[in-house]
Amino acid sequence: MFLGLDLGTSGLKGVIINEEGVVVAQANYALTVSAPHPTWSEQAPEDWWFAVEQVCEQLSQRVKLENVKAIGLSGQMHGATVLDQQGQVLRPCILWNDGRSKIQCDAVMAAHPELLDLSGNLAMPGFTLPKILWLKEHEPEVFDAIDKVLLPKDYLVYRLTGIFSSDCSDAAGTLWLNPETRQWDEQLLAMTGLKQANMPNVHEGQQVIGCLNAEVAKQLGLNEIPVVAGAGDNAAGAVGMGVTEPGQGFVSLGTSGVYFAVSEAHNAKPENTVHAFCHALPNRWHQMGVTLSAANSLSWFANLVSKSVPELLEELEHSAISKTSVIFLPYLNGERTPINDPLASGQFFGLVNSTQREEMTLAVLEGIAFSILDCQNALASAGTTVSELSLIGGGARSALWRQILANVLEKELTYRDGGDVGPGLGAARLALLGYREQEGEAIEALIKKYCQLPDVLATHIPVDNTFDYYRAKYTVYRNLYQQTKTLNIELTKLSMNP
Repeated sequence: MFLGLDLGTSGLKGVIINEEGVVVAQANYALTVSAPHPTWSEQAPEDWWFAVEQVCEQLSQRVKLENVKAIGLSGQMHGATVLDQQGQVLRPCILWNDGRSKIQCDAVMAAHPELLDLSGNLAMPGFTLPKILWLKEHEPEVFDAIDKVLLPKDYLVYRLTGIFSSDCSDAAGTLWLNPETRQWDEQLLAMTGLKQANMPNVHEGQQVIGCLNAEVAKQLGLNEIPVVAGAGDNAAGAVGMGVTEPGQGFVSLGTSGVYFAVSEAHNAKPENTVHAFCHALPNRWHQMGVTLSAANSLSWFANLVSKSVPELLEELEHSAISKTSVIFLPYLNGERTPINDPLASGQFFGLVNSTQREEMTLAVLEGIAFSILDCQNALASAGTTVSELSLIGGGARSALWRQILANVLEKELTYRDGGDVGPGLGAARLALLGYREQEGEAIEALIKKYCQLPDVLATHIPVDNTFDYYRAKYTVYRNLYQQTKTLNIELTKLSMNP
């Protein structure tokens, strides 16, 4: 058996697969996010480690953990976890959806225009490089004490093995990696006053980087088994869904929303706010469009009206409502693709006295679908087309939402088995690949054997008589942001005043 640990924003998931790559057990432990100031988003790394302990305890009730042969990890990207020379965490991790470093992004882009060519990506507040510049300016005592900068899942790798390691897919999201060479770039590191010594070693996702520390293995009920480098959550999700070849892609409806497309080379188009990163497997790259608040928007609304997400969806499904004049902008954490605006805010527009809760739920689903359409359009403008589009993520469990998304994208969508555990499954697959590779099997043959597309659970064909409605509403959706974006600046100033 092989264990995948997926460190998400809202929780840590453990997935165990057997020798054939089939899921045999899984477990979850919820995490919370701290927002001490407007646009801030942080988590305590110690909470991640506690979650690992709890997930392993849950899994031990379902399978014999001593039969696990290797571990892989996936995780939320971009987070800045900073350690001192003793390996102690210096402050809470600044997460991917934190927007505080917009000024630092603008400054580094102005001072170092070569950043675009070297990294292939725009400096955005979600990425790790500008977060460290923010620390340098606002928490200099923390910056001066930094010995290592780790991404969230790489902190867990360190706790498991005592080794500082990262992988190409996750490291590409820091802005310090050159995606063509798939290694750290000295020039990019120098822009933040860092050196190679401050960074973990970079590996391909399936490469074994070491073994479990003996004490940790005993604590978790595992043997001293190999640990592979792992992957950022999106690349791991792609491995889990068998999306490994050019022309394949997926949409992820997790806390954030992602439109992911595999490419045969590093095709950078930063001017279109398209992310161009390394894939988790050798000789592969990918492009992404990202919306920062996908399923999170629906969870936020459910909490606001004191309902669960399933209750809201059931309520909408049982109503006769399929259209609404209400529009929702899902910018609860700012937005990346295509506007790159950390100050963008969530909005309901078009509310009247007769507006029903079901209409607002529908508007949230549509608004997130429109944000995914923004990503699709951005990828198309960069010359990227996807012939085969799968769906993963917790939000993809809703058949209603899947159909809305197919109608908005005007593209056939395939919902496959295992989509709700994509990144965790991908991490477990990477562990399997790495274990087999160490036994002498060729990696490309292993990828072909184990990274197959999962079984189809449902196929959603776009309904063409909905196109006029969604096209017209999408135009209003885009205009609404343009008409109100300057007001977000004024609102931010108000929220910062005592």
